[in-house]
Amino acid sequence: MSTTEAMEPTEPTALTPPSSDPQTLTHIRTLWSTLLPSSPIYSFLLTPLLITHASPSHLLCRLTLTPIHLNSKGGLHGSVSATIVDCIGGLAIACYDLRSKTGASVDINVSYLGTVGLADEVEIEGRAEKVGGSMAFTTVVVRKVLSGGEVGSIVVMGRHTKFVRQAGK
Repeated sequence: MSTTEAMEPTEPTALTPPSSDPQTLTHIRTLWSTLLPSSPIYSFLLTPLLITHASPSHLLCRLTLTPIHLNSKGGLHGSVSATIVDCIGGLAIACYDLRSKTGASVDINVSYLGTVGLADEVEIEGRAEKVGGSMAFTTVVVRKVLSGGEVGSIVVMGRHTKFVRQAGK
């Protein structure tokens, strides 16, 4: 392999997720139904979010973009992307062990790799990479959904760290 080949960026490969775990899926959908009305920003931006898969530490969702998701150039707004990373990272932590409190944000990093626009559908994948006694680390990837329903290129990649230790522990 040449030096040039070794330095070329690669996209994470999309793995076929295992079947949803019914208990995890029910828990996450129930948690989402309670989080949504209690968060004005989630209610405003993510009401049309559809949770399609949940298993321990893993979550898949779909979202069709509307004008409220777009910036002045007609692409997915950066603040919406960050909100998605924040939200889905927390839900991935809840998938880990069926908890209902997912902690406070410590750090969030969002990389914008592409763009999507009005009426585009995106698939959002959240993974709890590590959940410890005090800290949890998540990865969230947003991909464009192509016309046939298959998942296309990565639009946004994010990492989210949360403080998860509960009071009294």
